[in-house]
Amino acid sequence: MTPLRQRMVEDMRIRNLATNTQRLYVHYVAGFAKYFHRSPDELDLEAVRQYQIYLSQERKLSPQSINTFVSAVQFLYLVTLEMPWEKHDFPRARLEEKLPVVLAPDEIQHFLDHIHGIKHRAVLLTCYAAGLRISEAVSLKISDIDSARKLIRVEHGKGGKDRYAMLSPALLEILRAYFRILRPSPPWLFPSWRPHLHLTAGAVQTACREAWKRSRLGKRVTPHGLRHAFATHLLESGTDSRIIQALLGHSRIETTARYLAVSPPTIGKTASPLDLLLTPPKRKRSKS
Repeated sequence: MTPLRQRMVEDMRIRNLATNTQRLYVHYVAGFAKYFHRSPDELDLEAVRQYQIYLSQERKLSPQSINTFVSAVQFLYLVTLEMPWEKHDFPRARLEEKLPVVLAPDEIQHFLDHIHGIKHRAVLLTCYAAGLRISEAVSLKISDIDSARKLIRVEHGKGGKDRYAMLSPALLEILRAYFRILRPSPPWLFPSWRPHLHLTAGAVQTACREAWKRSRLGKRVTPHGLRHAFATHLLESGTDSRIIQALLGHSRIETTARYLAVSPPTIGKTASPLDLLLTPPKRKRSKS
């Protein structure tokens, strides 16, 4: 490992960046240096621009991937190398705002009927019932289940934040049945076959994909799609968006508000200003 890479890794660890984020940043900076056959500290903003064009036009990477590269070199130059540049010197690709496809409750039930394996079923049910990210669900410890207060403790969620998620009575019974049958070895609620490790997100994603294929549903099902369904179904049942924000662990209410756009029942029940304008006020009945 070069001294520059070592210092960048140390800077990321000091700021408690997620392990996956650190891995991606190192990957993209290494690709950047390899493309020019030079150390990044010998390159400038024009090189960053040229590499963005290469990633877009030749590699055909998605805007999300290109923006991850931008975040990586921005961290390298502004934090590790302390260059006298600004964030606006690192332009990002415009992202298309696509709405997530949300499963209806009956589609969720149909999908669940096609999951093979008690453990995989329990993990995916937890993603839906508590709105957890797949990485959060697989890394749950047995001690994170607070059956008395009906809460699930989520440690080191996205951004390194801890929070509490809901533990519904139905999910609690499912997890108790799972525990009685498989007797998972502590500390993990969903342990891997490898000693002292928890189930991997990749294994659950594979199980989810195979169950979706067996279900023959037209809508694609992913673990993150189950989280979207959790939020949308709560919204449709009348749950306040700020409560949903806390349950999902969103830092900004704007992130949670996007579920308003994927909830047809909520949109359909909202009165138009025109209706309010043209609907005559109700007359009060006079007392006889």
